[in-house]
Amino acid sequence: MLIGDVARRSGVSARMLRHYESLGLVRPTGRTGAGYREYSDEDIRRIFHIESLRSLGLSLREVGSALDDPGFTPSELVSDLIRGARERIAAETALLTRLRRIGAAEPAGWEEVLQIVALLHALGSESAGKRQRAALSSVEEIPVPVEALVEAALSETDPNVAGALRWALARSGDGVAIALLAEGLGSPETEVRERAVRAVAEMPDDEATALLRDTLAHTDIVVRGRAALALGARGVVEAVPTLIDMVVEETNDVDAADALSTLASRPAWAEQIATGLVDRLAHDTVASPARRRLAQALADIPGSTASRALADLSQDEDRAVALTAAYILTLRDET
Repeated sequence: MLIGDVARRSGVSARMLRHYESLGLVRPTGRTGAGYREYSDEDIRRIFHIESLRSLGLSLREVGSALDDPGFTPSELVSDLIRGARERIAAETALLTRLRRIGAAEPAGWEEVLQIVALLHALGSESAGKRQRAALSSVEEIPVPVEALVEAALSETDPNVAGALRWALARSGDGVAIALLAEGLGSPETEVRERAVRAVAEMPDDEATALLRDTLAHTDIVVRGRAALALGARGVVEAVPTLIDMVVEETNDVDAADALSTLASRPAWAEQIATGLVDRLAHDTVASPARRRLAQALADIPGSTASRALADLSQDEDRAVALTAAYILTLRDET
């Protein structure tokens, strides 16, 4: 078969076939009477082998080694190709993400594009100061795409930068942020889940409150607790059972007791909270330290139910619990 026919059937140009020949990758085994190159069936199979290997990302030199070196082992080369492909995919994905974020900001001109790019670079800086300034300026100057802010907030370890990022998210007023933070709450990483719930807790809108309500059923006690504290501050009574659990389990128990006290300032809820605390006291499995914490939580809960529970605790078999309850009763009598 002549070179033109091979080019048409294989899809490899005649020029590339001549290049392969010059490199010694494939040499036509025959010549016509007029001296033209003539390719055998074996030559054509080799051409297809070359193209197959090139499609995997091998260089022409590597293709030659693969086809001609009897001792060639592909495993190491394939591992290198896999690693290179992953690196290219990661680089292209990062570029796509950056372009999408710039597009989401709807820049009015190239000057704004350059400012957004600069802020995105600053958010990824190794300098905590630069990251913090970028978070703050994202609200005051050119808005940073909310996806970038959420990503930064979920990965930030510096407390000052994290605070600035949460503030920027709270100021963004973007519903997309809530959806992205909800995904963060489902992360397999404990730190990411906690950062997500802290960010949601600082967002003042109804969507954030709804997400915090849903988070009360989260499997992570720390995440549930963060949500309950935030809901308690917002006056959401559904947080009461989780807050009581926190008191019993000594998980931010002081903050939980304060939140219960705040909620109990509403007379309609004071009795419900007191009853919840008393019900936990009725469990035989509640140890002395937990009874003492429950007594302390009852201190600022108004009403007779709380007072009766404290009177019972003042007779507790554990002296520390009894003294704590008696002292609280004395203070309640004085006020």
